[in-house]
Formats: sequence, structure tokens, C-alpha cells
Amino acid sequence: MAYLLFKLLHIVAVVLFLGNVTTGVFWVRHAARHRSPPHLAEAMAGVIRSDRVFTVPAVLVIIASGGLAAWLGGWPLLRTGWLGLGIGLFVLSGLVFAALAPLQHRLQVLAARADTRWEDCQPLLRRWNRIGLASLLPAWLALAAMVLKLPA
Repeated sequence: MAYLLFKLLHIVAVVLFLGNVTTGVFWVRHAARHRSPPHLAEAMAGVIRSDRVFTVPAVLVIIASGGLAAWLGGWPLLRTGWLGLGIGLFVLSGLVFAALAPLQHRLQVLAARADTRWEDCQPLLRRWNRIGLASLLPAWLALAAMVLKLPA
């Protein structure tokens, strides 16, 4: 029973994590359509706050509940192909996010300044989009590896 509870907690945390980071991309792109630094600053502030409130706690729960579920279920973490791949992709996503977080802050500060033009934001926003995709894609692939149990 404990295994199933940790597995459920793990899945709920993954849903929260992926939902939040994916929705963050949506809101920043939605704000960028206005080509307005104040809109972008507000969206980026929301992304930063939601990372602090949802993403970081979800990551901690994913790690703890996943580790406990694997242990209780008798799954060797790094000797089970799909677990090793899923963990590796999740770690890769986190490492890329470590580069993304300071960029989010810089972009929010730049866009919030009264004298900032849209053109001033575009290079950082393009970089945020590239790094954000590089962080988001392995997270979704980790989900696929875990659910499909690939490689077996």
C-alpha cells in the first residue's frame, strides 16, 4: 500500500511540475504577442513566482516520492533502463533550468524598466525560448520513458 501511495504522490507531483513549466511557456508567449515590455515583465514575474511556489516543491516531491516508490517497489534505480533514462532526462532538464532561472530574472528586470523598448527584450527572450525548450523537452521525454517503461 505504501508503494502505491508514493507512486500516486509521485504522479501528482509530475503533473504539477509539467503543467506549471508548460503553462509558463504559454503565458510568456502570450505576453510576447503584445510586443510590450510591461506585459512581458508581468508574465515573467508570474513564471518566476510559480516556479518558486509550484515547480521547486514539485521537484522535491518528485525526487523523494520517486525514490521511495522505487525502493518500496524493488526497482533498482540505475539498473532499470526506463528508470535510469527517466532520471537522466529529469536531471538534464534540471541542469538546463539552472541556466534558465537567472535569465528569467534578468528578462523580468529588463522588461520592467520604464525606458525599455521591445527590441531591447528580444535577444534575451529568444535565448529564454531556446533554453526553455531545451529544459522542457527532456522533462516530457522523462515522462514518456517512465510511463512507457522504455528501455525495458
